Amino acid sequence: MSVTFNPIGKVKLKNGKYFIELEERLFVATLGLEDFSHIQVLCWFNLYDSPESRDYLVVDKPYKKGPGRIGVLATRSPVRPNPIALSACALLGVDKKNHRLEVAYIDAENETPVLDIKPYEPSDDLVRDVRMPAWCAHWPKCLEESADFDWDGEFNF
Repeated sequence: MSVTFNPIGKVKLKNGKYFIELEERLFVATLGLEDFSHIQVLCWFNLYDSPESRDYLVVDKPYKKGPGRIGVLATRSPVRPNPIALSACALLGVDKKNHRLEVAYIDAENETPVLDIKPYEPSDDLVRDVRMPAWCAHWPKCLEESADFDWDGEFNF
């Protein structure tokens, strides 16, 4: 089986701001998106797309407080069988003139291909009763708290 993705845009970092710049012909698809406070963005971690990266299935201690070894599907690592990223982002604005969306932050590099965007909608996306392993149970409980959290203290890379 073969699967093909056609990126709809790319992540742009400009002057400390984060944007999702869409192909001009596709921008009409954002109609109504400005009424949502948050979006979910699917990206392709193109910088980590290699046969070697796709073969990494278990990694050694990526989290300082985590287990000695962990499967990549139990991490948010860009190194995985299919380097797809999912980020929930606060939507700050819709710039029709430049066919781009401004977001508060996105966990992606400049020029990262964007595969899809969906509105964040609590009835489908919010999970009230979440279970986490003890080693990461102290992580922030929501996106808003995440901005002030010391993430550098959590990772070994």
